[in-house]
Amino acid sequence: MKLSSIAAAMFASLVSRGALTSAFTLSAPARRGIQSSSTFRLAAEGGGRTSSAVTDKDLISKTKKGGGKKSEKKQRLNTNPPKGTRDFYPEDMRQRTWLFDQWRDVAKTYGFSEYDAPVLEAESLYTRKAGEEVTEQLYNFVDKGDRAVALRPEMTPSLARMVMAKKGGLGLPLKWFSIPQCWRYERMTRGRRREHYQWNMDIWGVGGVEVEAELLSAMVDFFERVGLSAEDVGIKVNSRMVIGEVLSELGIPEEKFAATCVLVDKLEKVPIDAVQDDLEELGLDRSVVEKLTSVLTNKSIESITEVLGEDSEAVKQLAKLLSLCKAYGIEDWIIFDASVVRGLAYYTGIVFEAFDRRGELRAIAGGGRYDKLLETFGGEPTPAAGFGFGDAVIIELLKERNILPSFESAGIDAVVFAMNADLYDAAISVATKLRKAGQKVDVVLENKKTKWVFKHADRIKSKYVVIVAPDEYSNGEVSVKDLSCGEQNAVKIEDLGEWAAGTI
Repeated sequence: MKLSSIAAAMFASLVSRGALTSAFTLSAPARRGIQSSSTFRLAAEGGGRTSSAVTDKDLISKTKKGGGKKSEKKQRLNTNPPKGTRDFYPEDMRQRTWLFDQWRDVAKTYGFSEYDAPVLEAESLYTRKAGEEVTEQLYNFVDKGDRAVALRPEMTPSLARMVMAKKGGLGLPLKWFSIPQCWRYERMTRGRRREHYQWNMDIWGVGGVEVEAELLSAMVDFFERVGLSAEDVGIKVNSRMVIGEVLSELGIPEEKFAATCVLVDKLEKVPIDAVQDDLEELGLDRSVVEKLTSVLTNKSIESITEVLGEDSEAVKQLAKLLSLCKAYGIEDWIIFDASVVRGLAYYTGIVFEAFDRRGELRAIAGGGRYDKLLETFGGEPTPAAGFGFGDAVIIELLKERNILPSFESAGIDAVVFAMNADLYDAAISVATKLRKAGQKVDVVLENKKTKWVFKHADRIKSKYVVIVAPDEYSNGEVSVKDLSCGEQNAVKIEDLGEWAAGTI
């Protein structure tokens, strides 16, 4: 008998008697694998077990690369972000940070405090009224806990939830601002994406139009800070009370006012025939909307006064607001326009909308009074007003007017590099001194040629290159080149802090 046959027989005998149990202990997964697959099967003779690999004639072909099958071609990664969203590369981030800083500075100037909330909220927070665009554009889904949730399309409902959560524990008036990312699945146009950042400023606890005037002043303050004038941007103002008074005269019940306003807002984008079914569902005749649209063509307080009368509460409210805007010195920015109603059902009083006077872009910002929002969530009646100001349209406008700053520079003050590896520790020490003195410093981390270093410094728009060279370093100095003029000077290492402070 051949040795291989003897060895196989001995192995089979040992396995059948369980003699190898202590030598070969299989984990539970391994045991399950043996039991559930054909990897091991009973031998034809002797009742023992043998590996199927021994009897598998196709073993070699199966163990070839690809398992005997043609390797599937790897799918190339789609490097585009999801449609309607953006990547923010460093230059884009510098632009975004600049814009956010402008918003924050204005908000703090007006005494507002910043807050935030989760980007994911309960879907029910937004499904207030059928017909609102925001309700139809939700990014919503059922999570693994079987909860209906949505990515926030706006911030105001989250603010209302937060106020309610404190159960009257917040001191009023409340002046809060935020810069949340918001999501809406909508048709994309210039300045309109499916996600955007939005500056929100809200005041709760004050019922007068003094609130709206303060908010309008803050908005104008921002426009002026970024270089825009009243010739570039206007702000249309109106009151939902105008529509309310007209509807009352036409015998339309108050509970249909908000839904009617949502429909009227749509008429700016679509013909009346497109909302005919919605009108019928509300029980409104076409003549009612036609009467409304005729009233909404008024562009002056005088003309709307002729329609509503001098005793109209809407007229008095608007007149007072315009008077306050004059006191703020922003009257050149403000325009009365009865057609502005805004598309959210929760607005109850003054509404406003900032627009590009050239008419090339969609609304820049908008807001108004929403005194009854908290009640819709079961809270106590609380007067409130605010606005939302998206990041996309304002950037387009600043580009259009050619007043958007450049963000190519990374803000680096100096690039420090060692002429050879032996001086790298010295370069680190030099960079540390400069950083402690307040400079933003980039250290060349590899052994690079001088030509590469200067190209790198130019690419990142550094102001200086600090060279740690053997001769200068032996004299306790470094060479500093000013990239704006090409001038190069030696600076004592012990004086670097003083030099750096003078460049900031």
